[in-house]
Parts: sequence; C-alpha cells; structure tokens
Amino acid sequence: MPTVKGSYEAVFIFSTKLGEEGVAEIKEKFRSLIEQNSEIGEVDDWGTRKLAYPINDETDGDYVLYNFVSGPAFPAELERVGKITDGVLRSMTVRKDA
Repeated sequence: MPTVKGSYEAVFIFSTKLGEEGVAEIKEKFRSLIEQNSEIGEVDDWGTRKLAYPINDETDGDYVLYNFVSGPAFPAELERVGKITDGVLRSMTVRKDA
C-alpha cells in the first residue's frame, strides 16, 4: 500500500541572538532537512518581527514559512528536530489539505 502524501506548511521562529550568519545557517539547515525528506515548495522568509510576547527573554524573532509535500511521518520528525535545536524559539507544522 503506497504512502499517502500530504501538503504541509511549517513556521519556524529563530532567535535573533544567533546574529545574521547564525540565522542564515539555521534557516539553511532546516531547508536542507526538508529537501532531503520531502518535496519542498515555496520558502517564505518573513524576516525579523516583534514577538507577541517574550520567549526566553527575547522580544524579536526571525520568521520563516516552509511549504512541502511529504508522507505523514516526516512532519513529526521535523517538529522533533525543531524542539531540540538551539536557536529555534518556536515551530509549528500543519497539514494544509486535511
């Protein structure tokens, strides 16, 4: 039985304390992870924005929206990696065509 693929989007908020180079590296890390495990679509870099509330004493974050198509197991792995990676303030992955 073939794996059913779904369309997903993941929003990541990266710490601006990493500096410009650090933020660029972590954005590329997650882009590479998504490319290796799914069909990546549009990547929308929203840049630095003020957070609605402080997270870890930070008031700004660098936002990126990744769109991708994958099987059902990969989004959970992406969330797991996001939770254990230093420099990720928050992340959320949702299925778009549910």
